[in-house]
Amino acid sequence: MDLRLPGWRALLRRPRRTAAAAAAVVVFAGAGTWTAVADDDSPAVRRADRVMTMDDGVRIDTSYFTSGPSGRRPAVLLAHGFGGSKDDVRQQAEELAGDGYAVLTWSARGFGDSTGRIGLNDPDTEVADVSRLIDWLALQPQVRLDRDGDPRVGMAGASYGGAVSLLAAGHDRRVDAVAPAITYWNLADALFPNGVFKKLWAGIFVNSGGGCARFEPKLCAMYERVAESGVPDAEARELLQARSPSAVADRVEVPTLLVQGQSDSLFPLDHADAAARAVRANGAPVDVDWIAGGHDGGDLEAARVRARVTAWFDRHLKDERAADTGPAFRVTRTGGVDSSDGEAQLRGASADAYPGLENGPRPIGLAGREQTFDNPPGAGPPAVSALPGLAGAGGLSQLSSLGVGVSLDFPGQHARFESAPVADDLHITGTPKVTVRVGSTADDAVLFAKLYDVGADGRGQVLPSQLVTPVRVEGARSGKDVTITLPAIDHEVDKGHRLRLVLASTDLAYASPAAPAKYTVSLKGDLSVPTAPAVTTAAAPLPAWVWWLPPMGAAVALALLLSARRRTATPAPDPELADVPLQITGLGKRYAKSSDRYAVKDLSFRVEKGQVLGLLGPNGAGKTTTLRMLMGLITPDGGDIRVFGHAIRPGAPVLSRVGAFVEGAGFLPHLSGRENLELYWRATGRPAEDAHLDEALEIAGLGDALARAVRTYSQGMRQRLAIAQAMLGLPDLLILDEPTNGLDPPQIREMRQVMIRYAAAGRTVIVSSHLLAEVEQSCTHLVVMDRGKLVQAGPVGEIVGSGDTLLVGTAAPVEEPVVEKVAALAGVASAVLTDDGLLVRLDADGSAARLIPELVRLEVPVASVGPHRRLEDAFLTLIGGSA
Repeated sequence: MDLRLPGWRALLRRPRRTAAAAAAVVVFAGAGTWTAVADDDSPAVRRADRVMTMDDGVRIDTSYFTSGPSGRRPAVLLAHGFGGSKDDVRQQAEELAGDGYAVLTWSARGFGDSTGRIGLNDPDTEVADVSRLIDWLALQPQVRLDRDGDPRVGMAGASYGGAVSLLAAGHDRRVDAVAPAITYWNLADALFPNGVFKKLWAGIFVNSGGGCARFEPKLCAMYERVAESGVPDAEARELLQARSPSAVADRVEVPTLLVQGQSDSLFPLDHADAAARAVRANGAPVDVDWIAGGHDGGDLEAARVRARVTAWFDRHLKDERAADTGPAFRVTRTGGVDSSDGEAQLRGASADAYPGLENGPRPIGLAGREQTFDNPPGAGPPAVSALPGLAGAGGLSQLSSLGVGVSLDFPGQHARFESAPVADDLHITGTPKVTVRVGSTADDAVLFAKLYDVGADGRGQVLPSQLVTPVRVEGARSGKDVTITLPAIDHEVDKGHRLRLVLASTDLAYASPAAPAKYTVSLKGDLSVPTAPAVTTAAAPLPAWVWWLPPMGAAVALALLLSARRRTATPAPDPELADVPLQITGLGKRYAKSSDRYAVKDLSFRVEKGQVLGLLGPNGAGKTTTLRMLMGLITPDGGDIRVFGHAIRPGAPVLSRVGAFVEGAGFLPHLSGRENLELYWRATGRPAEDAHLDEALEIAGLGDALARAVRTYSQGMRQRLAIAQAMLGLPDLLILDEPTNGLDPPQIREMRQVMIRYAAAGRTVIVSSHLLAEVEQSCTHLVVMDRGKLVQAGPVGEIVGSGDTLLVGTAAPVEEPVVEKVAALAGVASAVLTDDGLLVRLDADGSAARLIPELVRLEVPVASVGPHRRLEDAFLTLIGGSA
């Protein structure tokens, strides 16, 4: 029986739909047996795996998820992205099943354990497979039906899976709602924008599919033909357009949630815009959500998007009118860097209606003479905009929102036109446009248009989202006026910045003419910039607890009073310690889930102004735990920490007087040292004048390097910049954890001077380090810990020069059993081996005069006896060699 559908609209006729469903049962029945799969994380969710055989013999691997009691509920089909499989959407499937949906996932043809060749969502294969899956859902007892053979079903998926969702909605009227993400509307426009071949992304597409041979033969032949010529032909465009949602634009008539990525040079925002206009024209509701990430990396906001998709289906599949599906338009904006973890801070802006890409246009004048530049032979070296597939480090394109530029234009291969400084902050939302006149010594010209945000100093240009518009200008030999639609972006241009239009002859991601030519470009009008003023960041509604908390608090207070219970208040400041940077008394912290094992136990010491205190101890001594308690990151189990007389609690106000540097501070590499520090301070929300930036920089001693990009810094300069960051605000107590890690001797010496200069002004530094010789030179005082306890505290000179420790030089190596016997002698506190002999620490009853005869008795080959003078020796002696 032939199950391929000869005509999609024939599906709308009920008898044909019923027949197709019945036929599907026959085909699927022989495909295998159901296998129930237990889910470890969500035992209430049931999963059954099955391979379904299509009419052409292709086997499709599926999983079916349900939960809860029997009864009918809406169904959801979840599609995966290109190069993936059904396993990629398992988490979302389980979540939706737990929310009361019957969920079916599958691996598309050519992916996962499914057979067949990749057809790029061919209506006759991949899209037809979806209709077969819907036929099967219509026969399941758990699935709600709108009519016989017509299940209530929604579809969702990202990228490749998003496109098949839209295609299925256009080809099969039984689809009731869709939520495609970061996908294309017209695949020909995505891979051949404005007639230019997007060669790098096309190559990644083919390779991630397993190579050209894994595709349908006509697709493979098309790719090889276009890749060889570098020019997409009409046949190639027609082939991809036929497999695109745009081919069924007039038939997508279901509620549609469009999620599109701003960091996406593969499927830019204009694809979602075209989809939104088409679906709205068909009379269906549409919401649009521009997320921070995309195919170029960045934050895909997965949890938020999944929650919004679920709400969308709750409204349009479950008919829950109260479901909050979100605003008609939402865009994620990056607002600086979180100072606690270095991550970009995301915030949402929204509007009650989708503004499109040309809303609120504002003219911006550009200046620049007519310019001539080269298209070099072989189109190389190419300019760089996006780096397709490079999604690490949070996504390079997202860095542009933080003021970091990574694009590159070669001299003599581009023209540029620039605006005057903008008079006030300008927020671009949509697609800027500009008209230029293009001439060429060749018949055709290929240009790559970019709109940069240029800093007030004329440097530091940033290409928003790393996006570029390619344009093929045919018949350019005699000159031609061209209106260029630049990439759709959401980007804020700060007051005083300029906009710079660049038209380049090459780009790494695209194929451009290999034959040398000269292009001439001149302006024909202003730059038109969309502003979308209706898109605003809404104030968060007051949470419910604002209303019930006061009466509840009063009730709890009354109950506590009636039961004679007392709240434990934060201890009052101790005025006698107001000038003491740090005093720790009886500090204790037990290991998790232990009542008698301590990371820190009964620790007490005091630090005065002007001291540089070295915190020493072997691994496991409790140093890091102590510092974390000192900074309010963890709570002690006992004891007291006082900073300038104030008890330390998480979030204690006195912590504003404490600065801290933890090894491995991160910086944005394309910003200068000064710009990194300014960005960090702005993220704290404190007034700029409180930063004391110049004073901190003077102490750090970075000099002219502050104006250079951090990527040019040596490791030592990065460490000093990190310490300067910790010094911002000139905290009275500075805590440095391993500040000399990775530095060479000259850099260590410079770091030593930084710490000494900082303390010289009456402030206090606490440094944790394993470089004992360096601690000896830079620190004034020491605290030595071992196994969570204080071993000794005091000035460096006293500890190093303590008369209770002797260095016994030996003429021959001493065996460990002999060392143990020495340690057991009366008057000896400890004995350890060193390269020079034995370090012997005496107790109160010990003396050198009594020790020497005992050493001779034990046959220790004594060559010399004298007091030691190195911190390393003292340290090993104090901890008994446990380091």
